[in-house]
Amino acid sequence: MAKVFIDGSEGTTGLRIFERFESRDDIEILKIPRESRKDPEVIRKYINESDITFLCLPDDAAREAAELCDNESTVIIDASTAHRTEPGWAYGFPELSEAHRQAIAEGKRIAVPGCYASGFISLVYPLVKGGILPQDYPVSCFAVSGYSGGGKKLIAQYEDKERESKYSSARLYAWTQSHKHLKEMKKIPGLVREPLFSPLTTDYHSGMVVQVPLYRDLLTTRPSLEELRAYFHDFYKGSRFVHIAEDSAIDDKGNVIFSSEMAGRDDMVIYVAGNEERFVLASSFDNLGKGASGAAVQCMNIVLGIDEATGLNII
Repeated sequence: MAKVFIDGSEGTTGLRIFERFESRDDIEILKIPRESRKDPEVIRKYINESDITFLCLPDDAAREAAELCDNESTVIIDASTAHRTEPGWAYGFPELSEAHRQAIAEGKRIAVPGCYASGFISLVYPLVKGGILPQDYPVSCFAVSGYSGGGKKLIAQYEDKERESKYSSARLYAWTQSHKHLKEMKKIPGLVREPLFSPLTTDYHSGMVVQVPLYRDLLTTRPSLEELRAYFHDFYKGSRFVHIAEDSAIDDKGNVIFSSEMAGRDDMVIYVAGNEERFVLASSFDNLGKGASGAAVQCMNIVLGIDEATGLNII
């Protein structure tokens, strides 16, 4: 039975990880006393007694917690932004390549991708890898998420019965183009520059859609829409967590996608749409599932060498 410690267990991601462990009998949760949750020496003890520690903390606290680990056998899975582009840390998106999966399976330090970054990278990484998208392409990205992606403070603001009326409308942010996910959105796919990124949250709890528009004539191989969709089918062939929508999927939905359609799920669906001049790629998933705690648990399952979907909700 694996001993698991969750540092930051009262945050949104930590609570969701706990939920995914409720029906599992192959894990022993090491529960730190409430009064000791911020005591570095007590935290050190729990981290080093664990087989796997999840860090569900702000970035600086995650860095400090990772430094407390002296046990060479303990695996750290960090859900913060702190280590996603750091050397020695595996990037927790196993569907990107066999090398990514192997690094997760064999590594002792694993960084869980950001929610927006998961959607963006699921679309852009395959294109750069396949030589379809030039690394210096001026990529832009528009994304919408449920308010739960903003953490406990934003959740409280949206769910306050006496909230201001503005919370009934879309909340557009990151106007300075300095969103914390941009670093991994550039580095993991191998882009030359950070993408232009326009995220928003609005008045629903969870689920998100990340979109990347592309001009066909600026792509290296200038694929047709059908060829591009076929490429994604082949790239993610056999994946249980990343599904490519069929060519009629958007038409079947009335030419719309609702950003909450994958709420409660731990997998994602990729849409390849557009016409013969302009394409729109979209990744639909739950910001708390494949975009956070679901991805963290999937990585843990891979580390343990068990069915990676154990305790998770996928098709």
